Amino acid sequence: MDKSEKTERDSHSLLSEDQFRCSICLDEFTDPVTTPCGHNFCKTCLTQYWNNTQHCHCPLCKEEFTKRPELKINTTLREVVDHFKKKSGLDKPEVLCDACTGVKPKALKSCLDCGLTFCNTHLQPHDTVPKLKKHKLINPVKNLEDYICHKHEKPLELFCRDDQTCVCLFCTEGNHRTHSIVPINLTQLGKTQAEVQQMIRDRLKKIEEIKHSVELRKRNTEKEITDSVEVFTVLIRSIERSQAELLEVMEEKQKAAQRQAEDLIKELEQEITELKRRDTELEQLSHTTDHIHLLQTYPSLCSPLHTGHWTDISIDPHVSVEPVRKILSELQKSLDEKMRETVTTELKRVQLCAVDVTLDPDTANPFLILSDDEKQVVCGGTKQNVPDNPRRFDRCVSVLGKEGFYLGRFYYEVQVSGKTDWDVGVAIESNNRKGVNTLKPQNRYWAVILRKENEYYACAGPSVLLSLREKPQKVGVFVDYEEGLVSFYDVEARSHIYSFTGQSFTEKLYPYFSPGPHFGGKNSAPLIISPVCKTE
Repeated sequence: MDKSEKTERDSHSLLSEDQFRCSICLDEFTDPVTTPCGHNFCKTCLTQYWNNTQHCHCPLCKEEFTKRPELKINTTLREVVDHFKKKSGLDKPEVLCDACTGVKPKALKSCLDCGLTFCNTHLQPHDTVPKLKKHKLINPVKNLEDYICHKHEKPLELFCRDDQTCVCLFCTEGNHRTHSIVPINLTQLGKTQAEVQQMIRDRLKKIEEIKHSVELRKRNTEKEITDSVEVFTVLIRSIERSQAELLEVMEEKQKAAQRQAEDLIKELEQEITELKRRDTELEQLSHTTDHIHLLQTYPSLCSPLHTGHWTDISIDPHVSVEPVRKILSELQKSLDEKMRETVTTELKRVQLCAVDVTLDPDTANPFLILSDDEKQVVCGGTKQNVPDNPRRFDRCVSVLGKEGFYLGRFYYEVQVSGKTDWDVGVAIESNNRKGVNTLKPQNRYWAVILRKENEYYACAGPSVLLSLREKPQKVGVFVDYEEGLVSFYDVEARSHIYSFTGQSFTEKLYPYFSPGPHFGGKNSAPLIISPVCKTE
C-alpha cells in the first residue's frame, strides 16, 4: 500500500456517514450550502424550508437571520461528499431528469406533487413560482411511485398510526378518517434523531455517574466497616479490661475475707485451748477438798478468763454488687460516648444528602394550616375551605412534601418540640389518601410517631415502643432508596432513634408529616421543616 492510499484510508476512517447527511432530508448532501452560523444543508432542502417559514433561521440551531442569506454551493464539501460516497459504496445509482430530452442529465430532486424527477435546470421553477414552491421535494429516486398515493396520486406525507402505513391528505378523509394521523415531517425526524442521540449521551453519562457512585459507596462502606471494627474493638477491649478489674476487685475482697476468717478461727482456737485447760483444772478441783493446795498448784484458776464476745461477729457470705455497679456504670458511660461518636459521624455523612423539602398544600388535610413558605404545619380547630382532590388526605391530619425521590439518598430535619403528638416519615406516591390509614411498611408508610406526650413508637407493623433517654426536639430522617433503608435520628442528642432495613421501594417516596390533632390547644405547636445545620 503506497503512502497516498494509506493517507486516504486513514482520513476515511476519521469520517462517518452522519457527517455528510442533511439534517432536513436525512440523506447525503446534494449541492450542500452553508449558513452564516456554520451548519450545512442541501441547497434545495434549505430553500424549501425557508419558503415555508415566516422567519429566516437555521433549521438546526434556530439562529435567526435579519436578512435571508444568499446561498452558494460549498464546492469543497460537495467534492468531499461525492468522494466519500464512492469510497463508502454510498453513491446511489444515477437518477436521470424526466423533463430533459436527448441526453438526460443527472436529476437533482424528485417532486412528489408533479410526479417527476428534475435536473437543476428544470428544478428552477420550484424556487421561483409561488405555486410550485409549495410542492414536496425529495432526493431523486427511481421508484418515485412508492412515494405517491396510488389511489389519489398525491404525496404520501402523513402516517396512520392505527394501520402503520403512509397516507396522503385525501386518505384521511376516507378510510382513515377516525384514525390517529401524524405528519411525516423530515425536519421533525431530524430533531427526533438529535433528541435520541442526546438521550443516548445522557444515559451514558448517567451510567458513568452510577459507576462513580458505586465506587464512592464502596470506599465509604470500606471506611465505615473499618471505623465500626475499630469502635467495637475498643469496646471489647474496654469490656475485657473492666472484666479483669472486676475479677481483681472480687478476688481481693475474697482474699481479705479469707484472711479475716483465718484470724478469727485462730483466735477462737486459742480461746478453745484456754477453755479446755481451765475445764481440766476445774475438773480436778471438783474431786478434792484441799482447795487451798489445788489453788496453789493451779493459780490460774483465780484469774479471770480473757475471751471475746463472738455473738455479733460473723463473715458476710454475700458479695457486694457495688463494684460491679460502678464498673458497669463506667462501661455504660464509655459505651454511650462511643455510640455518640459513631452516630455523630453517621449524622455528618447523612447530612451531606440534605434536600430542600416543602409541604404540598394539595395533599394537606382540610384541618391543617400551612405557613406561607410551606415549611410549617399545624392542625387548626376548624376545617379549611379547600378543593377536594384524589391527592388530599380527608380523614388523617396528614400532609406530604412536594418533592418526591425515586433514586439515591435524601435527608431532612423536622422540629417537633412543644408537641404531644406527631408523625414523621416517608410514604409512597400511590398511597390512598382517603379514610383512615394505618402507618406501617405493609401499607407503604415508614414512620416514627409520638403519642400522649411521652410515648414514642416505630410504626413497624406491629408498632415498637421506643425507649428514648431524651425527648427529641428535632428529628432527622434519612432514606437510602437502593439500600431499602429509612433511619431516624435525634439531631440534638446525636443519637439513633430507629431504622427500617431491608425494605423494597418501587415508587417515588415523599416526606410524610402529621402534626397530630389540635387537642383544644394542647398540641398547637407546629411541625417545622428546618434547615439542616451540619453536626460538629
